[in-house]
Amino acid sequence: MHHLLLQYFNNIMPLTPQEADDIAATILEQQYPRGHILLREGQVSYEAWFVLEGCVRQYVLVDGEERTTQFYLPGHWVTSVQSFRDRTPSRHFMACSTDATLVVGNRGKEEALYQANPKFETISRIIMERIFAQNQDQLTSYMADTPAQRYQKLVSQNPDLLQMVPQYQIASYIGVRPESLSRIRRRLASGNAAAK
Repeated sequence: MHHLLLQYFNNIMPLTPQEADDIAATILEQQYPRGHILLREGQVSYEAWFVLEGCVRQYVLVDGEERTTQFYLPGHWVTSVQSFRDRTPSRHFMACSTDATLVVGNRGKEEALYQANPKFETISRIIMERIFAQNQDQLTSYMADTPAQRYQKLVSQNPDLLQMVPQYQIASYIGVRPESLSRIRRRLASGNAAAK
């Protein structure tokens, strides 16, 4: 199943057979059950994950309430960027919203790939640029879009997600209570695209 990761790298920058073998040699696939916490707030992240199957959720606790800040689906990297890079405590949780199959990476594997071929540093930089661009787009959406617009984007970009995770996590992600999400869905279903 790790061919998904090799395809991801190959789409960024074509790999030679040897480069693909170098990556494959470092791949560790791990299966996790729904609800498994990969990273807790306050822990230092020593690992990064690539989703092969399932869904991982990032969330924070605010006054004891979970607030979802990101969903990661197959083909996405899951990483607490600042914690992983700077060895600082994470400010959020990473947990499996479904049973999940992930590739597990760490700094040692990353450095070994860099030493094997400098091309991997370029690939890593491009991946980080993509992550930052996605985070910037998401922040802009939180500042500029209504909850209904955020829901519509989520549906258009990740339609399968709605069947994978509980509605309260979707509601938390778009910034409303579950009952408000139900109203948004009813209004959108009745054709009121201006639902708030």
